[in-house]
Amino acid sequence: MLNPDDLIRIPYTSDLTEGGIAYAVRSLPFTYNRMGGSPFDRLRRIVAGVAVELAFRRYLSEQNVPFDVKGATPFTEPDRYDAALGGHRCDVKSFLITYRRQISDMRRNPEITLNAPALIPLDQFEADGHSSDDLYLFAFLAGLVTASQDELKKAIDAGQPHYLIHVMPREWRKPMAWSPLGPLALKSESPAARLFEIAGQDEDRGFLTRTVKLPGGKRVVIDDPFFALTSVRAMDLPGARLGIRSLARNESHVINPLEWGNIWVYGMEILFAGYISRVDFRRRACLVPPMSQVFQYRQTRVKNLAVPVSELKPLRGLFEKVREWEERKIQPDPGHL
Repeated sequence: MLNPDDLIRIPYTSDLTEGGIAYAVRSLPFTYNRMGGSPFDRLRRIVAGVAVELAFRRYLSEQNVPFDVKGATPFTEPDRYDAALGGHRCDVKSFLITYRRQISDMRRNPEITLNAPALIPLDQFEADGHSSDDLYLFAFLAGLVTASQDELKKAIDAGQPHYLIHVMPREWRKPMAWSPLGPLALKSESPAARLFEIAGQDEDRGFLTRTVKLPGGKRVVIDDPFFALTSVRAMDLPGARLGIRSLARNESHVINPLEWGNIWVYGMEILFAGYISRVDFRRRACLVPPMSQVFQYRQTRVKNLAVPVSELKPLRGLFEKVREWEERKIQPDPGHL
């Protein structure tokens, strides 16, 4: 059982968002939108999740807790685990809290998270590749996002960092025919010159980017070896349309000014709650149906399994055991978790 003193609060730094964005952009060809909503919502969730994982690894290093990341989830495979502690695979489940009132309440009284459910999507829990002694760790990230154009403009006017992106349609991200897209012709209707970065995959499905400066109203042709285009980044908010044409496939895509989204997560604080073994979670979890209102979401979108956060085990106790296991160089007993 957790009490308020067991909660671990970690300040947020902007490099965590930068790391999350780098992962999110590269993962676009390999992920799917379990939660529904806009592609920007999905990307912000990925950014937040990776930011928490990076913060967790940093915290372990600072606390001299031995861990391993050899099995950390790559872009191309489903979630496996984020780190290993004492030979136990750990999957960090984090929740991005973006409502200002809720953030204020959580930062003033972090113990309110003890009443939240520790959620795992049912399809994810039932997926193959898990072991009964895997560990689930739960965390909350308090941070703001710009979910509307007005919020985005305010952030830009205030000089806040931002990452403007347009996610290409599926037929460009995951084309049926794996053949060159290029040459690619790009044209901005803006009267001023604009800088864009296009991202995608090459013939070997490796990540590929190209930064292009587009003069106002003039077409630029590039011949980089893109076989798929996943996203386009704008360095500042475009006020006019941008057109992209694959000359090889005779296909075009036009990006309108309102079809850009900011996936920067303005994190404030991360709160690590506790952990539970997979076997204990399976035994104690209850089903949370879609459209349920919970602490983390106004409405859940998928079926979840959940146990109360208050019933998780304290992380500091786990960390101390891991240090002892490392010192003794013995195989830990799963029954003692």
